[in-house]
Amino acid sequence: MLRRARRARHALALLAAAGPAACAPAERGPRPVVVWAAASLTRPVRAALDTFTARTGHPTRLETAASLELVRRMTELGEAPDLLLLADEALFPALLAPRHVGAYTRFARNRIVVAYRPASLGAVEFARADRWWEVLERPGVEVGRADPATDPSGYRTLLAFALAERHYGAPGLARRLLAAAPPRNVRPREADQIALVEAGQLDYVWTYENLARQAGLAYRTLPNEVDLGSVADSAAYATASVRVPGRTPRDSVTLRGAPISYALAVPRAAGDSAGGAALARFLVGPDGRRVLRALALDALDSAVTVPSSASTSTTPTR
Repeated sequence: MLRRARRARHALALLAAAGPAACAPAERGPRPVVVWAAASLTRPVRAALDTFTARTGHPTRLETAASLELVRRMTELGEAPDLLLLADEALFPALLAPRHVGAYTRFARNRIVVAYRPASLGAVEFARADRWWEVLERPGVEVGRADPATDPSGYRTLLAFALAERHYGAPGLARRLLAAAPPRNVRPREADQIALVEAGQLDYVWTYENLARQAGLAYRTLPNEVDLGSVADSAAYATASVRVPGRTPRDSVTLRGAPISYALAVPRAAGDSAGGAALARFLVGPDGRRVLRALALDALDSAVTVPSSASTSTTPTR
């Protein structure tokens, strides 16, 4: 007993010597709003989150990956952020609603382009030629694309191949464009391809316009009928389709061509749904739009909220 009493007095003496701060409970700041975003949104969303924190004092934490990778973290691993931003709005009704999300909001758009460096093989001719695809088919020219199993840019590139064949009336063009961008030049995330072009490891890459602009790369725009960037061509886009993995490795889902649109949602399992909703309101509001546009993302003038029960151009298959 005497020994225990001495130890207790010794501990109290140490606390007293350390001062009041040692006795007080550790102070904790507010929990960060956890944001998952498609990799192609990294720079504009990071800037928008920094602005949100500066104005509100509420911290955020951004995690980026290919959109289908983020979806599978939710459907297969049971994880959830406070706010989810995907590069394809169709993934919400196809794979996440109604179990994981309710309504989702369309907030930005994009289009497919072919980006390159001025020093890329055949660059001068590629920029001017009517039959530009013949440059991509030349021996020694390295063309990259994203993985359609993980990244919407990857399956949108395949849709663009099919649309280009139809638009130019060139039988077999889709197959030839695919052969010109072989598996060795496929990467899981669209953003990875940009770095390879900048490093000179790839000559050309099928990518989003906002990424080409952010990187300062030259890029060739494609006809409206091909680039998946025109609402007026929605019906033509829908004639092309691609199949990608679904909710589980055994499932797949067929996605039809549609104008490229980005969407966001607060998941049902969000740990801080109020924080996620507040951040979503900022991103689709005038100040958020201004930040996103400053970094080359084409944010919509008015965001559009879609209920999870809305019909979509997706067909689940087994």
